[in-house]
Amino acid sequence: MLVGALARLLRTMRVLTVVGARPQFIKAAPVSRILRHHHQEFLLHTGQHYDDAMSDLFFRELQIPSPDKNLEVGSDRHGKQTAAMLSGIEAVALDYKPDWVLIYGDTNSTLAGALAAAKLQVPLAHVEAGLRSFDRRMPEETNRVVADHVSTLLLCPTQTAVTNLAREGVTQGVQLVGDVMYDAFLQNLEVARSRTEVLADLELEPSGYQLITVHRAENVDHLDRLESILDGVSRSDMPVVFPVHPRTSAVVRSSGVKVGANVRIIDPVGYLEMLVLEENALAIVTDSGGVQKEAYFAGRPCITVRDSTEWTETVDAGWNLLVGTDPHAIARAMREFRPTGERPNVFGDGHAAERVVQAIT
Repeated sequence: MLVGALARLLRTMRVLTVVGARPQFIKAAPVSRILRHHHQEFLLHTGQHYDDAMSDLFFRELQIPSPDKNLEVGSDRHGKQTAAMLSGIEAVALDYKPDWVLIYGDTNSTLAGALAAAKLQVPLAHVEAGLRSFDRRMPEETNRVVADHVSTLLLCPTQTAVTNLAREGVTQGVQLVGDVMYDAFLQNLEVARSRTEVLADLELEPSGYQLITVHRAENVDHLDRLESILDGVSRSDMPVVFPVHPRTSAVVRSSGVKVGANVRIIDPVGYLEMLVLEENALAIVTDSGGVQKEAYFAGRPCITVRDSTEWTETVDAGWNLLVGTDPHAIARAMREFRPTGERPNVFGDGHAAERVVQAIT
């Protein structure tokens, strides 16, 4: 009996990792690097993000192995996109027969991976479990809640996430592991500094510009909100660099929404260039959850153009200001919000990926 238990413990695990969007590539990189030392990983890319700057570039920069399969679902309505992913993931899981399915974050790829694993009764591990913005208007919030409630292992980045799950009655399988994006930040910052020339290429000086990213459906798919955000950025009169997301670029082009003369629009940048732009920005304006965290890691003021955030720790620490889409509040924050207090270490010690692998294997 003891020998059998030991054999099960030591045998190679088969892990099906589901990714599909830019933030998931960043999160998966440190985990995959450790996982593949002793176990088999089948990396499944749903194709939710598909253009080179939003997908392939990240695999190259982060030295992630090429996906074993790409479903190439592309963009579509939420239901149709998720259904295509669910069907594709199920087919791969039936063929590969994984011991675990591993999902990250809160995208439609996350939801599809969670549902496929639950229906096939394959153990499911959710990295970044327990996050809550408490805003059900956000599709990401629905994805988080559903994924958490069908997961076997709920791998939380912060104590707040653990507490959120406990409030919902979820305590079994919950582990506090830290934030894998913090792992990636620490592993890649020096590399980014030495390898990228983005400041020189754009003729930027440290603290001589502010950085903006806008891509959330709640902001981009509602033209009045996007116009308000860009109006606020324009009113600030601060020099701004705007790496524009393909979704946002398409709306700006088709609608003719006005972009201020102080805003410099550039193509999407890779992960390493983004780290350098974030670290050297005077402040960062964003609706991205990942960028909110990276601003905190880098000690940059973050102005979040949303009404709520899943990363409440950054707000509580005083380094993240929620301004919604009020142009006056945005402009004022860009001119005046300059926190100087301590940044409590709430995201772990840079070894979250090791704990994720230990929890699964």
